Amino acid sequence: MKVSVIVSYYKNLENLKLILFGFNRQSSMDFEVIIYDDDNNEETREFLETSKGDYSFPIQHVHQAVNDGFRKNEMLNKSIQIACGNLLVFIDGDCVPHSRFVECYIKEDEPGTILSGRRVNLGEAISKELLASMDFSSLTFLKLKRTDSYKVKESIYFPFFHLSTKLRGLMGCNWGVRKEYLVQVNGYDEDYKAAGVGEDTDIEWRLEAIGLKKKSMRNKAIIYHIYHPRSYGEDAVAANFKMMAEKKAQNLIVCANGIKKL
Repeated sequence: MKVSVIVSYYKNLENLKLILFGFNRQSSMDFEVIIYDDDNNEETREFLETSKGDYSFPIQHVHQAVNDGFRKNEMLNKSIQIACGNLLVFIDGDCVPHSRFVECYIKEDEPGTILSGRRVNLGEAISKELLASMDFSSLTFLKLKRTDSYKVKESIYFPFFHLSTKLRGLMGCNWGVRKEYLVQVNGYDEDYKAAGVGEDTDIEWRLEAIGLKKKSMRNKAIIYHIYHPRSYGEDAVAANFKMMAEKKAQNLIVCANGIKKL
């Protein structure tokens, strides 16, 4: 198996059904999906147990023993450990893949790279329509331009060459790297106990510190972000950036509180 897609999930079964439907439409089926559940939700467990046979790819499910707060990085590390793929691709549980999402990650994968994608931000109205209809034909550039969505240029599928040479910071909702490199830096740092920074910016600087280079997946590996109000505040993000600055000053490339507890 080439790819393990790791989906960050928390208590939104309708989103999960749409995401899995999107992965069942992929042009390449050489992948598994790992649903890591930052919760312990019986409804989700029952759905996955009864519906696994409906999909053309294997599904693994990881969850907390008890729901005791934000432990996203811990669940990411558990997912890394059980992943069967050589290439790990990370998306969030509010993001739906383009039909060539996995194919593009497979094509663009090469040694020494961090594959860095972006997202289309669907508006509230089109998000409701998509969840109700599961009709992916509405997710084209021209149609999305007429909706309440933004960053719609990210929906243009153009795999031939880069439409933009600008490389931006890593987004935890759409990126990939070989499993061996994550193991080399001991995975995600579980010291981050709030959303933001720990699941993208921190892992980005540590992977770059071992010599990896970012490669853009814009207009290739496309995802569509389902609208919802933001669930975390700027104070938590600022605290995480402060923590990261302290870790960078100490050159803690291999985190102590990661896959292994050092």
